[in-house]
Amino acid sequence: MKEDTQLPESEQSKELFAYFGLAVYYCQALEQQLTNLLLLTKISQGTLPSEADLADLYQRKLGNSLGQLIKEIQHHFPFSEAETAQLHHVWKQRNYIVHDYFKERIQDTFTSSGRAAIIRELKRFKNKAGALELKLQGYCTELYRKLGLEGKLEEEDLLGDFPPAPLKHRHT
Repeated sequence: MKEDTQLPESEQSKELFAYFGLAVYYCQALEQQLTNLLLLTKISQGTLPSEADLADLYQRKLGNSLGQLIKEIQHHFPFSEAETAQLHHVWKQRNYIVHDYFKERIQDTFTSSGRAAIIRELKRFKNKAGALELKLQGYCTELYRKLGLEGKLEEEDLLGDFPPAPLKHRHT
């Protein structure tokens, strides 16, 4: 996105809310990776006896909050102290952004410098959450390989009766 100070006010407001949306998106991606990691860890430990149990657990975990997933995964996956601290930090920041951020920062949304500061904060959070999500994705990929699940899922298994969507390329 463009440099904060070069944008007209309306565009800067749009950018602010775009980064808010990205922050929330990366938290949801993190929740998904935690769910995946939790299930793969349980499979590797042999604690899910059937596919039906796996499907049931997956659906239940999709309804869990980020905090619930973080608390549960810590009992099943050996995160380092630094990773645990990162997870807790992102969780607390996520809760602040979603529940209180604009209540406390509303005045900043009315000035260009305030909006620029909010955008910088949301970018930093998005980057932290995104990096953590990629790290968890790597752990999932590693477990997936160790379990010998590579190549076992065909595209039709993942998509059901839906054909794959064509990729659209944006020219910039």
